[in-house]
Amino acid sequence: MTISKKRVLIVDDEPSFTRLLKLNFHHTGHYTAEVVNDARQAVQAVERFVPDVILLDVMMPGMEGGEVADRIHAIPKFRDTPIVFLTAAIRREEVEANNGRCGGIPFIAKPVEFQDVLQHVERECGMTSLRN
Repeated sequence: MTISKKRVLIVDDEPSFTRLLKLNFHHTGHYTAEVVNDARQAVQAVERFVPDVILLDVMMPGMEGGEVADRIHAIPKFRDTPIVFLTAAIRREEVEANNGRCGGIPFIAKPVEFQDVLQHVERECGMTSLRN
């Protein structure tokens, strides 16, 4: 029996950051990750890649993460696709005090640690921990 890899779309305007996250996801052997560094291309990437979960930066040039999320969730097929926001605007302590959520929305404070990102993705995908 083979288990299909979960698909993670990473939308952030920092190429070095997204490249590192993508490599880390691929290294686990349980994920396929794609990267978009321009928020205006995110919706097309979602339609092409069909992710199981989206990691989305809040503050990006051209279009804010909230607007990107609204556009993605306006497409019926992706209405329930989980989105985890990444932001430097909220301190890690604030996020941790609220169990990884702000206003009921999943958030990860930057700078991120990959294990925190992985934990959020596992939770949003309804997966049990895949870490050794």
